Amino acid sequence: MSSSIPESTSSLTFLSYLNLSNNQLVGRIPSGTQLQLLNASSYDGNKQFGSLPLADNCSSINGNSVPSSQAKGGKHGNGVEINWLFVSMALGFVVGFWSVLCALVISRRWHCIYYQFLEEMWWKISDSINKCF
Repeated sequence: MSSSIPESTSSLTFLSYLNLSNNQLVGRIPSGTQLQLLNASSYDGNKQFGSLPLADNCSSINGNSVPSSQAKGGKHGNGVEINWLFVSMALGFVVGFWSVLCALVISRRWHCIYYQFLEEMWWKISDSINKCF
């Protein structure tokens, strides 16, 4: 047995949590504000859905078969998925590295202080190693 979500459900303003997963629901999800704000996992297990909140989980939208990677929009024309976490980490490393390097090259004072610090660390480490052996 299957059913659809009534349109009146979307106008319930007091609705803060609703889990409709695994209920064999079909059709479209009403386009009210409350149902649009629910987490997509609230609709899991209802394979016949195909409206906006479920665009990521649908294998069929409007009767057309859509590959999951295309529905998610995660892959680009050549099939390579961009992981923005790694892109931002690499960009942060490059900007940070070149900022420090440029500061050391441009400012003679910072250059001297930095190398003095490195020399002190070198002597502390070598003293610690000599004491161990």
